[in-house]
Amino acid sequence: MIGKIIAGSSFAGTVGYVTKEQSRILSAEGVTPPDIREMMQDFKDQTLLNPRVKNAVGHISLSFSSKDTPRMTDTLMTQIAKEYMQRMGITDTQYLLVRHLDQPHPHCHLVYNRVGNNGQTISDKNIKIRNAKVCRALTEKYGLHLAPGKESVHRERLREPDKTKYEIYDAIKTNLPNCGNWNDLELRLKEHGIAMRYKYCGSTNQKQGVLFSKNGFEFSGSKIDRQFSYSKLNRHFAQAQQQTQYRATLAKRFHAAIGKYRSAYTDLFDHIGRSGNKGRIIADSINFGGSIGTLPLPPNDLSVGLSAAQLQRKPGESSEEHIARITALLNTVAEAMAIAAMEQRRKLRDRKANKPKMKL
Repeated sequence: MIGKIIAGSSFAGTVGYVTKEQSRILSAEGVTPPDIREMMQDFKDQTLLNPRVKNAVGHISLSFSSKDTPRMTDTLMTQIAKEYMQRMGITDTQYLLVRHLDQPHPHCHLVYNRVGNNGQTISDKNIKIRNAKVCRALTEKYGLHLAPGKESVHRERLREPDKTKYEIYDAIKTNLPNCGNWNDLELRLKEHGIAMRYKYCGSTNQKQGVLFSKNGFEFSGSKIDRQFSYSKLNRHFAQAQQQTQYRATLAKRFHAAIGKYRSAYTDLFDHIGRSGNKGRIIADSINFGGSIGTLPLPPNDLSVGLSAAQLQRKPGESSEEHIARITALLNTVAEAMAIAAMEQRRKLRDRKANKPKMKL
């Protein structure tokens, strides 16, 4: 489910558009369908309650995936649209909900008056952010598929400048995961014939925007896609650098834990061997491959047991979570083996101290 905020300057044009052919009115309140002129007049009359609202036209389209078509009845669509309105704060006001039938994916249009029934203003502050959150919540609640995004657009049908815009979108989308900073992205896009430049704040060196150009067309990052605005891309690179540093730290701690474990293992079993248990059989081992190789595991009858299953990656566990968990596990077992080795030394010393001396 995707909601699109549509700018509307007049109720006449908006109502006329949504009630075109191949449409069906699902619900209305405060207006009198199906007569278009009467509905337009109803909306206009209520705006007189609050002349301070410059643009009283509210217009939002709600689109659903074609995969939801079999279950998207008029009743369900109306239910979802009304819950959307409640969550968006579009209440106590006139509205018109119309389903369009001219596209393969189900969708409807909501027209509402930003002047409420009592003259109150229906706020549009942060409406795009609120819209995204509400659509995501309703998609999850009703088990809906995400409506078709840019990936589903037929590129071969596009004309300029949309054709170039989508070429830039595809190039950024493909290359961004492999870019750790702005320079990486600029170099990769250059290979696709895409130039990149920054917008600055006044005459300062403070960057506040990014623009991409190709084939004589230039677009700001946010016009290509909201996720490609300067602020969001900058945040992406900051997080990528943090992730790289975090992974390096994880790897360093993991290798230190491996070294600590091997040392404690060797120390413990050397003492066990010296104490007369040379016949003890090692229970199991696990092969990490690479520079680590095979790691021996303590026998099952030892109090510091460690199994191969414990070191395996769990379902749904990320690689970072896996490494962090087994690093902590190896450190815990290494400490336990070190304590066991100390205990073996103490027992060996006690035996030597209590051993009867031979008389000459």
